[in-house]
Order: sequence, then structure tokens, then C-alpha cells
Amino acid sequence: MTQESHKRPLAVIALGGNAILQPGQKGTAEEQIENVRIAMSSITGIIEEGYDVIITHGNGPQVGNILLQNEEAADVVPAMPLDICGSQTQGMIGYMIQRSMANELAKKGIKKNVATIVTQVQVSPDDPAFKNPTKPIGPFYKEEEAKNLMAEKGWVLKEDAGRGWRRVVPSPNPVSIIEKNVIKTLVNDGYMVVASGGGGIPVMIDESGKIEGIEAVIDKDYAGECLALDVEADIFVILTDVEKVALNYGKPDQINLGKVTIDEMREYANQGHFKAGSMGPKVASILRFIDSGGKRGIITSLDKARAALKGNAGTEVVAK
Repeated sequence: MTQESHKRPLAVIALGGNAILQPGQKGTAEEQIENVRIAMSSITGIIEEGYDVIITHGNGPQVGNILLQNEEAADVVPAMPLDICGSQTQGMIGYMIQRSMANELAKKGIKKNVATIVTQVQVSPDDPAFKNPTKPIGPFYKEEEAKNLMAEKGWVLKEDAGRGWRRVVPSPNPVSIIEKNVIKTLVNDGYMVVASGGGGIPVMIDESGKIEGIEAVIDKDYAGECLALDVEADIFVILTDVEKVALNYGKPDQINLGKVTIDEMREYANQGHFKAGSMGPKVASILRFIDSGGKRGIITSLDKARAALKGNAGTEVVAK
């Protein structure tokens, strides 16, 4: 295929987990590929609107399955560390997106290739998250198993609401996307890029420039915001399972938000409207993007993405 190389506005699109694996599904290849196909059909609409697109995505269920496979097959093959497990999911999900997007673009006669970049994300060794691991990963264990793992492997495991013990790892803030120049070059040459999947692979860089992978998980929304800034995106879009961010969510006096300023959204966040485990990181990452010079930040559902870019749906945060 020939590539489009003219300058178009650039949108970084962060896919929520439901775009790849929905609640109640087993996680078969067929289920995930069909979910991705539907997502890519929607995102081609954004390309038709005249945008260059970078896609980033979650990987929670997929990396969880790999960690479970590690445990079950530990006596047969060596278990891989968390950074390598994350790289595996980037390749797997990237392939699903590449294949599905290529098919959807071909249907619409759009000449554009897709490339997945296995993405490393730099974090700081001084990040306070390393002193307080909070991100649960992998399977549940009985108390005796958990204590043995802590002694043998040096893991941190915590009891999880009566469901058993689970490993927790640090969730540091992203500092920089290592492959940002590669990604920018591909976009400028007309490619659609898949990058920073699952929050990226957390790495540290020492004084000599040596890169080392670490056992941690970066929040995918924060990593998406870091990616959007590093590639100088015009718009950062987070796609989730609701059309709009809401105040008093799920209550009789729920208020859905349309276009709001960064000061208004920050005040709503300070009032406690957005929970840490759901909308909180999404709102925080949009605020970071606008605070750092980004033009538009949007949170909406997959089916409303095209309309949201036109200003006809979703929640949009702007500087003023």
C-alpha cells in the first residue's frame, strides 16, 4: 500500500478493556478478535474525519492470563518476569488490532498501513510507588501459599477483600516514552501506529544509559497521556463504557458533563466525584494533558468517538 504523508491533526486514542475483552467472556482468541474488529470499525470513522491516529490499549485480562499460565506451567517451562509478560501482550493485542484495522481500512478503500511498536516507558527510581506497591496482578493464593511466595521470591502479597491473597506491584508514573521518535516518524510517514499497550513496559535508565525492565504496572490512562504529549498529539481521547463523565454517577441527581474547562473539571475531581478505580485516572490523565499544553481531551464511549470529535457527544475538556 502507498502511504499518506501529508500533515493531518493527530489523535491518540486510548481503548478501554471492554474493546478487547468484555465482562463474562472467556477470553478466547475468537472473542477478542471480534471485539477488536468492532472497535477498529469505529476508529476508521475517525480516520475518515481527517485524523492521523495512534492507538493505545489496556492489557489487564491478557497479562493476567499469562501470569496464570506462568504459575500452572512453572514445573515445565521457566516463568517470565512481569516486564516480558507485558511485552507479550503488546505483540498479541497489536497483531489483533493490525489485522482487524487493515481489513476495515480495505473495506473503505483507505490506503494506510498499521504498525505495532513494542513500547518501553521510562519511570523514575525515586517514584514513591516503589515504597508502596498497590497494583494487584495475577491469581489469588491461599494464605500459606502467599507467605511461601513472599519468603521465596520476595514478592509483596496482600489479602484481597476475603477472596484470598494476591500479589501487588508498584504503579509508578510514566516519565517518557522511549520509542517516541520512532512513533512520530511512522505517523509522519502516514502509518497508523499501535503503541504503549497496557501502559507500556516499565523501565529505568541508569546514569550510563543502560535500560532495565522492572516489575511494575503503569496506569494505561497515564501512559496514554504521556504518549500523547511526547508525540505532540492535538487530541487525547479515552474510550470507555459510558458516553459522558458524570457528576453524582448512578444517583437520581446524576449530571452528565459535555464541554467543560480544565478548572471546572479539576474542581469536580477535588469534590470527589470520580472514583480511583474507575473514572478517576481517566479524568486525571485528561487534566494532565491539558495542563501540559494539549488542545483537547475527550472521554466518551467507543460508538460515540466520531461524534465526540465533532463536538456532538462525550465529555470534552479544554483549557478555557
